[in-house]
Amino acid sequence: MRVLVTGGAGYIGSIVARQLRDRGDDVTVLDSLFRGHRSAVPDGVRFEQVDLLDLEATQHLLRAGFDGVIHLAALALVAESVAKPEMYYRGNVVSSLNLLDAMRAADVRRLVFSSTCATYGEPAVVPIGEDTPPAPVNSYGNSKLAVDRMLADEARAHGLGAVSLRYFNVAGASGDQGEDHEPETHLIPLALWAATGRTPAVSIFGTDYPTPDGTAVRDYVHVEDLGRAHLLALDRVQPARHDIINLGAGRGYSVREVIETAKAVTGIDIPVREQPRRPGDPPNLVAATTRAREQLGWEPEKTLEDMVRDAWTWFQAHPSGY
Repeated sequence: MRVLVTGGAGYIGSIVARQLRDRGDDVTVLDSLFRGHRSAVPDGVRFEQVDLLDLEATQHLLRAGFDGVIHLAALALVAESVAKPEMYYRGNVVSSLNLLDAMRAADVRRLVFSSTCATYGEPAVVPIGEDTPPAPVNSYGNSKLAVDRMLADEARAHGLGAVSLRYFNVAGASGDQGEDHEPETHLIPLALWAATGRTPAVSIFGTDYPTPDGTAVRDYVHVEDLGRAHLLALDRVQPARHDIINLGAGRGYSVREVIETAKAVTGIDIPVREQPRRPGDPPNLVAATTRAREQLGWEPEKTLEDMVRDAWTWFQAHPSGY
């Protein structure tokens, strides 16, 4: 299959591109390199430095001919989206519309989209199923929900086959590919930074949640497991249909549990700084995973300890990132 991976120089996209290559697909990566890393792009795939906001360049690339697209290119910093909503509507929504226009013109009818559990906002019921009414609380979640809705309309009007994969917390590394964000906002890499003294401590935002230890609970999934789900979804796309599927492990870990796991893996007593809750942080976000099992035949295989260990191995080999 000839596959285009947008955002393929990013954390998840580069690993998905390698998994596609390894199974024998003909892979092209599209990335603007605004926040991606050219050195993260795996060998054996074509690389095109293109910004999806450039409609002409996007259309030109799609005319090369593809059987499907995995669309991961996006802005994904929640605090930034609150401060600069216009940046997120342009960077996530307008860019996705340009991609859909280019796909339609080139008769590419298969798409897997990187969506997010942020579309659910602060749901009252956990685990969170795909039928939970969306209620985003920031521009990041709103922009991703807007694309989900565009895909549903595109499927009805033009026969696109699309799957939106709503990620929960993604973690871990895969060989020489790992997580290198600037700024970094994810708990596991921040805990590992604190383990090595790159930062003085890892922060716990909120210790008074209605959870067993008072800290927020999240669902973590290994990036390799997540990548496998993209390949399964690409193979199972149905014409003129848009599906939404959660990707998580189906169980939650508290912030303290994650930090304790990082301490056990590294053998380092990681310093912790307790801080007040952040606005908009729900106490408990855990995925319902029945649809992923039934529609994709997908089950996560790796544990939280695997995620932390793989991330720690990668960080030790790449102390300054890519």
